[in-house]
Amino acid sequence: VQLQASGGGLVQAGGSLRLSCAAASSRSIFGPAILGWYRLAPGKQRELVASIFSDGSSNYRDSVKGRFTISRDNAKNTVYLQMSSLKPEDTAVYYCNLNLGPLNYWGQGTLVTVSS
Repeated sequence: VQLQASGGGLVQAGGSLRLSCAAASSRSIFGPAILGWYRLAPGKQRELVASIFSDGSSNYRDSVKGRFTISRDNAKNTVYLQMSSLKPEDTAVYYCNLNLGPLNYWGQGTLVTVSS
């Protein structure tokens, strides 16, 4: 399964970005999979930002609650991350992830830079 992430860029603090991650996979894999967005900032460990399950329920790390929204479109095999009220500490490379049992796939990452 190939995951293609896009949507990163440079934005001022308080701005918004929408990340997308399209999966080249069958719907039988994408539909039931847990989809997630992770990020890796310089000098820090990779952290889970948000995840969304097959039933549409989602989880967020505390620092992004109320600012980020994860969603999925199973018809398009795509997961999104809408990011608002961005802060400089959100600067990182963002990776999408697809997990289904023993299957675990990563996108190539997209850089988000938030200037103060």
